[in-house]
Amino acid sequence: QVQLVESGGGSVQAGGSLRLSCAASGRTFSSYVAGWFRQAPGKEREFVSFTTRSGDRTYYADSVKGRFTISRDNDLNTAYLQMNSLKPEDTAVYYCAAARGNSFKATSYDFWGQGTQVTVDP
Repeated sequence: QVQLVESGGGSVQAGGSLRLSCAASGRTFSSYVAGWFRQAPGKEREFVSFTTRSGDRTYYADSVKGRFTISRDNDLNTAYLQMNSLKPEDTAVYYCAAARGNSFKATSYDFWGQGTQVTVDP
């Protein structure tokens, strides 16, 4: 089992920045791919980004590419999502997740955090 706890959400004006953190406990975090997903009201959960076990490779949804940066510190058992140039359409609950293999699909992720709200005002 891996327990994940997100933090760092909040409200920000368009063009602003936020940094989300995902603290992992339980089994060795470095054994898992770390991903971020988001879900806006009335919409399905969508992929945002993931990084490989070592953090040497990163992948992004087209909608956030160039604005968001995913990273991880396996010594601290923590993953991060730096979000810059935020837009109102980035408003959603953001979830951290862990998977055994690289995947863009939410169904591939075995462990999930409780989510953190990000609101971007126009």
